[in-house]
Parts: sequence; C-alpha cells; structure tokens
Amino acid sequence: MTEESTAPAPFLTAWFEILDSDEPNRILDLISDDFSLSILFSTGDGEATDFAGDRSALVGYLEQRERGTRTHHLLSATTLGQDELFLGEVRRGGEPEASFVAAGRVEGKRLKRLLIGRSSEIRFD
Repeated sequence: MTEESTAPAPFLTAWFEILDSDEPNRILDLISDDFSLSILFSTGDGEATDFAGDRSALVGYLEQRERGTRTHHLLSATTLGQDELFLGEVRRGGEPEASFVAAGRVEGKRLKRLLIGRSSEIRFD
C-alpha cells in the first residue's frame, strides 16, 4: 500500500489484496492496538457466523479461512475522511460466490475498526 494510491479506498483495497495473497497474516501488521471488528457472513438457510472482537478475533477468522480458494474483487468504493467503504464480490475459482460490504476506519497507517457483511443471496452485477 502506498500513500500515492489512486484506489478509491486504498487501505481496504490493499487489505483484500493481502488477504488473497500467500501471506494473509500480514494484515495483522496493519491493525491498531485498540482494533475491533465484526465479520458477519451468511452460512445459508438464514444462519450466519460472526467473528467479533479484537486482534484475537481476527486471528480466529484467519485460522478458519480456506486459504487460496476465494478471492475478493472490488465493485465500488469510496473514502470519506478516515472511513473507507468497499463493495465487493467473493469469487471461488473465478466464479462469483457472494457479495460483501466492508467499512473500515483508518487512523494513520493502521486500521482501527472493521465491519464486514457477506451474503451469497444477493449480487451487485
């Protein structure tokens, strides 16, 4: 991630690129000391899983992920002050699997807050 990035949500764009890389744990270097998150994703049939908390919740989320099977793709994004909003699509083997929204608050060069919602029930195409 560079200061000169022209991405509409440069921090979250870089975040998802790292998450899709061979070393997704590098995102742990990008969070603040008082980081908190909630990642809520649909598991089908009206059920959902929520990883909520601090750094340890993010570690738990990373540990359960199927590395290298899904990729995150930007559909639209914007930055409003220190807040970044990211609408994306998750693909498995290049095929769309789910849509997601992410909101992050960036302070300096660290992510302070992260909220992600993901569902396979809606597409933004």
